[in-house]
Amino acid sequence: MKNVLLLLLHWPFWVLGQSSVVGDRPPRVALHVLGVTQDAGLPQLGCSKPCCSKDGQLRERTPVVSLGLVQSDPSFSVLLEATPDITNQWQMLTRLNKEVEPSSILITHAHMGHYSGLLQLGREARNTKGVKVYGHKSFTDFLRTNQPWKQLVDLQNITPLALSERAPLIFGDVRFVPLRVPHRDEISATYAYLIEGPSKKALFLPDIDKWDKWGISIDSLVGSVDYAFIDATFFDEVELPGRDLREIPHPTVRETMQRASAWPLALRQKIYLIHFNHTNPLLVAGSEALREVEDFGFRVCRVGEWVAL
Repeated sequence: MKNVLLLLLHWPFWVLGQSSVVGDRPPRVALHVLGVTQDAGLPQLGCSKPCCSKDGQLRERTPVVSLGLVQSDPSFSVLLEATPDITNQWQMLTRLNKEVEPSSILITHAHMGHYSGLLQLGREARNTKGVKVYGHKSFTDFLRTNQPWKQLVDLQNITPLALSERAPLIFGDVRFVPLRVPHRDEISATYAYLIEGPSKKALFLPDIDKWDKWGISIDSLVGSVDYAFIDATFFDEVELPGRDLREIPHPTVRETMQRASAWPLALRQKIYLIHFNHTNPLLVAGSEALREVEDFGFRVCRVGEWVAL
């Protein structure tokens, strides 16, 4: 764990939440936060706003959304999402798993930040052998039939494996249950994942268009899990002046708070906000938005946190 903490010092992170403590020894099964930002990360290409630069210099990198599942006995790890920051995230997960590299990756969908890191597994880079890559059938078919991903398959760097909705994928004492989510499916359909450990359950849902478009009630689903890592791309609708958010729909954090306004505090505290656009004020320590969200009972994910499963 000491080596992991040294690695984390190269990225900005903060400790938050009663169920996530950096520095203590994680339990036998734990879910680790490896990245928290939207697909392009922070800083973002071409951005000169204060969110991305200070005194003419780019801010330190805050990595793209990713989780890592580690079970210590018997030992294995699973990476959720293959992001542009996979190099550091892969290393972190390897160190957490007794220096054994992950052999499986679960992908939610084919938007840039969630699968482009697969290129680092190719022969120009890590040259892996048979890493299993799971996702919706439309996603795995895309990998098999389109370059440069097809080369990864042909050279057996990766093995794409399609998951059926609600059909569990089991690793050790952990079950991953894919749930279809309405999202902009230009290339592939989108999954969220229910992650069921020996004693706790988590929901990983970094992207969705709007809660009301989903055939599943987010209210009921949050009640059925212990941790809900959910889409918090934009804080509110005025965050991106000049952009039509109907073209890039996500439930804003304010919309999610409004929906949860009648929830008891214990239910609100299950929410772990993740997948922040670089403009999101929740990334700014001490911001008014951050205080508002924390006072409401939601938690804001930070790189380096973990929760017990």
